Amino acid sequence: MAGRNKSLKTSLYQLVISRLDGSRIGDPRYESRLISLVKKGIGGFILFGGQKDVVKEFIHRMQAEAETPLLIASDIERGVHQQVSGYTPFPCQMAVSGAVDMDRPDDVQLLSDAVRSVAEEAGETGINMPLIPVLDVNQDPDNPIICTRAFSDSPEMTSRFGEVYIRILEEARLLSCAKHFPGHGDTSMDSHIQLPVVQKSFKDLARIDLVPFRRAIGAGVSSVMAGHLVVSSIDRKPASLSEMLISGLLRKELGFEGLVLTDALNMHALKGISNVPAQSLKAGVDILLHPDDPDSTVEELEASLGAGEISADHIEMALSRITRAKERIWEKESGAIDWRRHGELSQRITAKSITLVKYTPKILPLSGIDNVSVVLAGDDKYFKSSLLRSCFRSQAHTGESRQSPGELSEETLVIAIFTSVAAWKGSSGIYELERQRINASLTRARRSVVVSFGSPYVLRHFKSASILVAAYEPTEQAQNAVIRCLLGELEFQGRLPVSLDFGSL
Repeated sequence: MAGRNKSLKTSLYQLVISRLDGSRIGDPRYESRLISLVKKGIGGFILFGGQKDVVKEFIHRMQAEAETPLLIASDIERGVHQQVSGYTPFPCQMAVSGAVDMDRPDDVQLLSDAVRSVAEEAGETGINMPLIPVLDVNQDPDNPIICTRAFSDSPEMTSRFGEVYIRILEEARLLSCAKHFPGHGDTSMDSHIQLPVVQKSFKDLARIDLVPFRRAIGAGVSSVMAGHLVVSSIDRKPASLSEMLISGLLRKELGFEGLVLTDALNMHALKGISNVPAQSLKAGVDILLHPDDPDSTVEELEASLGAGEISADHIEMALSRITRAKERIWEKESGAIDWRRHGELSQRITAKSITLVKYTPKILPLSGIDNVSVVLAGDDKYFKSSLLRSCFRSQAHTGESRQSPGELSEETLVIAIFTSVAAWKGSSGIYELERQRINASLTRARRSVVVSFGSPYVLRHFKSASILVAAYEPTEQAQNAVIRCLLGELEFQGRLPVSLDFGSL
């Protein structure tokens, strides 16, 4: 009986992917805790943070201790650098779709080379389950958690990009992951904070949100992440707990036979819901991702099994899928990575992504215009390091602590708006008061340029500007590309991947 109990517990640990804080590697107590989870049979880890060589060595060490290969997952939508320092920073998915015309073979080759580079760096780190691509079709302009993480508001464009990502990741023997089923693009809430409810018919869901997931399954995606969101026309339960959505829609109707994992179980969307691990498994989920405490999660599963709330069949079906997936992965030998080429690919995509949304003649390039001032707006954490500060004679921002925008030159005004998408933040845009201050500045300026370094939807509030530019992210690489475009050193080559409602421009 003791051996049987041990075997059961080991099996239950296989269903859990726990958190790995790369920045804590080096702490003997923390490392010992993780190694103990490996010995208990943990299914894997989701990686956040750390330094390249340190993380790589520790993952190798854990794999050597594991009886079965560990799934090492990570949200690397912008490349491994998004989580681990020392790797190549790549543009966000919306910047990629802004840069790449899928009807141009050269662009498709550029995209393929970039995704292959991300796959190489993931394999070098030890990540075998990159949690990409995001296949949400972003339909809500104020979506606080998807926004620029999405490729587009078009189901077709989203599908085409997703298929390329999946094909290349799977060719590299990595387990790609389509997320967040059945679609997080039409929500106005961050599921890290509260539970979003999608108010649309099944017909509309099938016509828009489900299209990329159908195509992903056809392309051979290894895993699908179920979102913590309610589709009220189908079920009152969150998708990650819904038998109707997982076993019914995803598995039976769409025919998906691979791994299904929950979104992170520590998110507040599920706060107050009881027996979440058992409900997820009963719904048809295989992997419980990022619970607060893996040990207590296994204890909950044991209790649910004993109480008959889940059956041994639920466990066996999940284990069989996990075992099949793990048979496809192995710890890769570190090959020679052309880091310089990866950096060049990233820069090329960023440069090609900069999109001229509105154009007024005889304003650009700014290199021939005197008295250009810049206003920095949005997230002030980007102000101090902004490259724009060294390019123009005077600066201000829309807050109160520095020079007021109204005191700047009224000849030519460049307004740089910095926004970002992040878990727990709750917004991907800017506040109404700041919009009012920016629009007041625009009325005083003879010539004006508004650049959104982040959400392109921000631009819809400033249709009176002479020039509108979408740059999709606040990185220095994007800022450098925008500066070169404004000064005439680089052409605007991007295409807007989403629709903006300006009224009449």
